[in-house]
Amino acid sequence: MARVQLVMGDDEHVRFRQQAQLEGLSFSAWLRAAAQERLDRARPNRQFRSSEELSAFFSLCAAAEDSRDTEPDWERHKAAIARSRRIGLPET
Repeated sequence: MARVQLVMGDDEHVRFRQQAQLEGLSFSAWLRAAAQERLDRARPNRQFRSSEELSAFFSLCAAAEDSRDTEPDWERHKAAIARSRRIGLPET
């Protein structure tokens, strides 16, 4: 695994870290996700060349949907919302 060193301003560092925390990610995971999103946006849209490719795509989508047979952890979501509301507030 490669290690990458970044140089950024202190204000950027604070803002990025806070956003990562709001999203429930480590700073490293947040930076990787941001980089991946940028790569995804830069990639040209894939076009299907046949009806078989289109059918295979929809089969994959259906399989992914079927694999999510449990509800999201709503308590975890509510805790993340509560944390985000406390960001920047003094601890009392």
